[in-house]
Amino acid sequence: MTPQIQQAADRLQEAIDTGKPCAPVRDLIGEHDIDAAYEVQETLTANRLAAGARVAGRKIGLTSDSVRSQFGVFQPDFGTLFADMGYATGEPVPLSRLLQPRVEAEIAFVLENDIDLPDASVTDVLRATDFVVAAIEIVDSRVDNWDIRIADTVADNASSGLYTLGCTPHSLNGLDLAQVGMVLEHEGEPVSVGSGPACMANPVVAVAWLAREVARRGNPLKAGEVVLSGALGPMVKVTAPGVFTARLDGLGEVQAVFTADGGAR
Repeated sequence: MTPQIQQAADRLQEAIDTGKPCAPVRDLIGEHDIDAAYEVQETLTANRLAAGARVAGRKIGLTSDSVRSQFGVFQPDFGTLFADMGYATGEPVPLSRLLQPRVEAEIAFVLENDIDLPDASVTDVLRATDFVVAAIEIVDSRVDNWDIRIADTVADNASSGLYTLGCTPHSLNGLDLAQVGMVLEHEGEPVSVGSGPACMANPVVAVAWLAREVARRGNPLKAGEVVLSGALGPMVKVTAPGVFTARLDGLGEVQAVFTADGGAR
């Protein structure tokens, strides 16, 4: 590990520990050095595992063409989900666990089998998936004012925060995720609208990309893992306690209920 990698990890770790956003890390590792950024991410993941955290799955980011164009990249990115990041629909989510939260509606895949294939296909994903549920990803950034480029968000665990999952599982048999429409409401008012094609044409395509990428990096998807497949529409800022409800065609709804307190896990 280079000193720059360690310095970048230390900067982000301090933000995590203190709850105070930090400066970007691209000055240390380079604005476009994605491999260096993943090395920082792996260092922070190792810190969490050493502290007793348990991996629950993965998340995919930058699945939208418009967002990738903004960052000047041509592929999505990914991060790690830990068990203490997950909430059930309607379960209180304390804002004290977050720095600069935003929400986006997604489809979560729960795997029945490993996908340890560097050339994984959509068919492999369909075979390996146990069920899907509606989800809200609560993205967050340890970088002050979301002043991020691709290296910053990758290093910062793909700007992950927390997530909520619906409690009604749905089989993929006969379910075309490219036809899923989404409306995200805040206190009953629509704030984001989207659909399956916004996520790399189809969320199954996004998960196949992830399966290939993590297998090539020696950390393949495993049975039982949750995979957040990417946003179906624009993200929305969370500025105060309140309720966000995502309604997904054929998948029902999921709520993220933000509270001023409620205790950390």
